[in-house]
Amino acid sequence: MTEVQQGKYGVSVTLTSAQGGERNVVHASGEAIARGNQLYIRYEETQTGPKGEPVSVRTTLKISDSELKLIRHGGVQSEQSFVPGQRRPGFYRSPYTQFNLSTATRKLDMKREGRSLAVSWEYDLYVYGELSGQFAISLHIQEELQS
Repeated sequence: MTEVQQGKYGVSVTLTSAQGGERNVVHASGEAIARGNQLYIRYEETQTGPKGEPVSVRTTLKISDSELKLIRHGGVQSEQSFVPGQRRPGFYRSPYTQFNLSTATRKLDMKREGRSLAVSWEYDLYVYGELSGQFAISLHIQEELQS
């Protein structure tokens, strides 16, 4: 993924997360910003808060050749890093709870075609040093053509 077209453009984002037998799919419109060999994807999503209320969360994905970083701000604040074969520290904070976490990435694949990008990764999530869950994520980013 070394060659990144520079600039800023609109994208549609589809993020699919699987854990256990459950699948969660997020569709969002956002923007891609290319700087050097890094690509930043920003989008806003609505999550359900602990009391069932909608909570707005701004998500930024920082993608480089060998690392993916997921940063969330808003009703939830979190940071997770994914590097194949490594365990990386992160955190999760909401008005109701906060904890440190770490991710051990088993697999990270990126396929880029023009301004489309498909990323898939699998990781083990550790909370307080204990295995909390195993996740498989796929992310598809497609340039939104301006009419």
